[in-house]
Amino acid sequence: MEAKTSSRKNPGIITIERHILHEQESFPDATGALTQILYSLALAGKLIASRTTRAGLADILGSAGEENIQGEEVQKLDIYANRTIVQLNNHTGRLAVMASEEEKDIIPIPDRHPTGKYVLLFDPLDGSSNIDYNVSVGTIFAIYRRKSASGRGTLEDVLQKGADVVAGGYMVYGSSTMLVYSTGNGVNGFTLDPNIGEFLLSHENIRLPEPGKYYSANQGYTKYWTEGIQRYTRWLQGEEGAPRSLSLRYIGSMVSDIHRTLLSGGVFYYPSDTRDPKKPHGKLRLLYEAVPMAYIIEQAGGYGSTGRGSILDVQPTDLHQRTPLFLGNKDLVEKAEEFIAEYDD
Repeated sequence: MEAKTSSRKNPGIITIERHILHEQESFPDATGALTQILYSLALAGKLIASRTTRAGLADILGSAGEENIQGEEVQKLDIYANRTIVQLNNHTGRLAVMASEEEKDIIPIPDRHPTGKYVLLFDPLDGSSNIDYNVSVGTIFAIYRRKSASGRGTLEDVLQKGADVVAGGYMVYGSSTMLVYSTGNGVNGFTLDPNIGEFLLSHENIRLPEPGKYYSANQGYTKYWTEGIQRYTRWLQGEEGAPRSLSLRYIGSMVSDIHRTLLSGGVFYYPSDTRDPKKPHGKLRLLYEAVPMAYIIEQAGGYGSTGRGSILDVQPTDLHQRTPLFLGNKDLVEKAEEFIAEYDD
């Protein structure tokens, strides 16, 4: 069973702008600010896609010779993607503050520009270490309403639960460029037509297919996992009393792996492990990776968990907080919670 696409009768060509405006009509009090933020992100996606498709021809491959706040080597495309998103959004008067996986602190709106009521969090180029090898990479984002009353945004505005997300999504740059997003009314996907430079609706009302086909995890780290996670992995392989087995698919680029999970069904997980004492809670960032992707998965009928409860209920305490993550079909993620509760707690 494949992901559901458009069920409209002769819908014609639907651009992302037309689709967003149509959604806006459902909210009588809408000011258009959220719509404009989504437009800006779509434009950022086009610009980043243009650079990634020319990566082998331009001087943007490889490392920039520095590390980001995560202790990871910064790639040249990371810098470009981060700068592009910031510059398209820091002057519009629609945002109170931004935060990026690449930046140590929150990104304030310059004093010379007005502020708005929304907060933008993003990972500008997830999986960028793979770009030299022509592996798909992506951009992830989440939008919140500010908590503070007015003025410049604060850290409190950024440290919000995933349950408070008002819009979120991702772009994946691969054999084609797709933008997948939700404003709380289901998930829709748009494919970039390079001939006309527009995102066109290609996947309407995406729902995770049942039953899920694939599981996605880095089994090279199996020996560092807890007993519960190891048993859960064997269950996915048809052992531990499982009624069936799933096939393994793992790219190593989070956006790509979860994009496949969304369209084919299954489960993606990156648990905590004992491999790196500096990262006892795993590798993935709560605010920039886990929450936005969990939001999309849940809007498509799935479930996102830490292994011990909903990822969207976690209260962030740090800008670059890490978390274990399990995403996919609800029954498969809940089974992970069962194994963890039985063997690890």
